[in-house]
Amino acid sequence: MTTTLTPTATTTPATVRATPGTTSAAPAAALAPTTLPAPVPTAAPPAALPLPPLGGATRRPRAPRPRTAPGGPAGTRPRGAAGSRPRTPERGAPRALPPHTVFAERLLAVLSGERPVHWMLGHTLGEAYEQLVRLAPETPLRSLGPRPVLRRCAVQAHPAQGAVEAFATIATGARVRAMAFRLERGADRRWRCAAVELDGLGTTAAHRT
Repeated sequence: MTTTLTPTATTTPATVRATPGTTSAAPAAALAPTTLPAPVPTAAPPAALPLPPLGGATRRPRAPRPRTAPGGPAGTRPRGAAGSRPRTPERGAPRALPPHTVFAERLLAVLSGERPVHWMLGHTLGEAYEQLVRLAPETPLRSLGPRPVLRRCAVQAHPAQGAVEAFATIATGARVRAMAFRLERGADRRWRCAAVELDGLGTTAAHRT
């Protein structure tokens, strides 16, 4: 038996030859410098947020409250010495004395010799001033010991006449003297003494007054 061998075709790598008059594009492209794209700017990373405290809810910060002084806005508090409190005004002005008490003190000052008679000019009318002129030189209310003291002064008003009648007791040492006087109110709304009288009381009457 005869075996016939058939020749097998062999593949030979083809050789690329440049054709005269033409330029190969492949080597030119391989030798050209490569241009890289410009870097794109990136945004800054966001700031880290504070983490809430563990085991509780997040609290919002409170706005500071304006400082106020007692009794007014800030800056109006009265300032004083260090460690001292501001002075408080007095509760009220002293109460004015009634007219009959004022005149009783004035008559006592004149009849005890503390004031001259002319001190009552403008505070008397009618015969009252002449009565004081006769009584004052004797100083009937002068005391050898302590100063005479007005102990009591009662009054009886006569609104229809615009007048009052007063009765006062005065302690002059061991004695107690009585003094009666009349006040009248003029058109200028001022009180003036219209009459004055004196009467002595015994020592025993001082204990009953």
